[in-house]
Amino acid sequence: MSTARSDGDSWEITESVGATALGVAAARAAETRSENPLIKDPFAQVFLDAVGDGVWNWYSAAQLSPEVLEAEPQLPLQRRAMVGYMASRTAFFDQFFLDATHAGIRQVVILAAGLDSRAWRLAWPDGITVYELDQPRVLDFKQSTLAEHGARPACDRVAVAVDLRHDWPEALRQAGFDASAPSAWSAEGLMPYLPAAAQDLLFDRVHGLAAVGSRVAVEALGPKFLDPEFRARRRERMDRIRELMAKVDPQRQVPRTEELWYFEEREDVGDWFRRHGWNVTVTPADELMAGYGRQAAQEVEDAVPGNLFVAAQRA
Repeated sequence: MSTARSDGDSWEITESVGATALGVAAARAAETRSENPLIKDPFAQVFLDAVGDGVWNWYSAAQLSPEVLEAEPQLPLQRRAMVGYMASRTAFFDQFFLDATHAGIRQVVILAAGLDSRAWRLAWPDGITVYELDQPRVLDFKQSTLAEHGARPACDRVAVAVDLRHDWPEALRQAGFDASAPSAWSAEGLMPYLPAAAQDLLFDRVHGLAAVGSRVAVEALGPKFLDPEFRARRRERMDRIRELMAKVDPQRQVPRTEELWYFEEREDVGDWFRRHGWNVTVTPADELMAGYGRQAAQEVEDAVPGNLFVAAQRA
């Protein structure tokens, strides 16, 4: 699924970072199908159906074989924990945007929008413009797939096809964004894919475009991300599962997402926004999941990212 990153890399929806977007869609589809879903994303399965089976269906694969379960009895719990994490993350950003727009903000910017379908599935108030920024191929796939399915956006959706490593603020302005009016921003599932310097530049640019009263929500990396013991345990567990799955189900390789990440020291996101005059709230992932009734079983807590959910408002 993945190869090491390079400065100018791009990808099809079934490759590299694109395939990770399909993996997240698979987790949202699994939660939507569950008995008591925290979120409902009817479009997640539409994307999966459009591309067919592949590594991205790791979360929503049918029953695991007895051979796999015997060797890795905790695997169902691990998968459930990750689906619970993705559901909680989705619910956090959904609520963030609905709160911001009900408070009067009329411009929404989704950075690295991927296969997020909020522009279609949320109950937006009237008069909302949602700017979706991502690679052209990703946005094209999303738009054409949902159009073929007969789905229409529930807001004024504006696709801004741009690589976030390029001059996206200019592309956003040209698409109609008004930097003098308040806006609401999200960076979900994005931070590990950015080097530290690119993360700082991203926040500098958001700060430069966000008028007073603007809001931002970020899925930030927590201390677990660089913790050598946590990384080693994660790598050992994933290598074991990969080896096992390669034997029993060669068609379903387990993705190597960590090859796409930048393991670099970086400033704490909450601190960055506080330093720039924003009022900040930080919720650790385990607290967020517990609040939604989706906490991971104790024996698989390590399977869940130790990310921090940052919400900030420009004072």
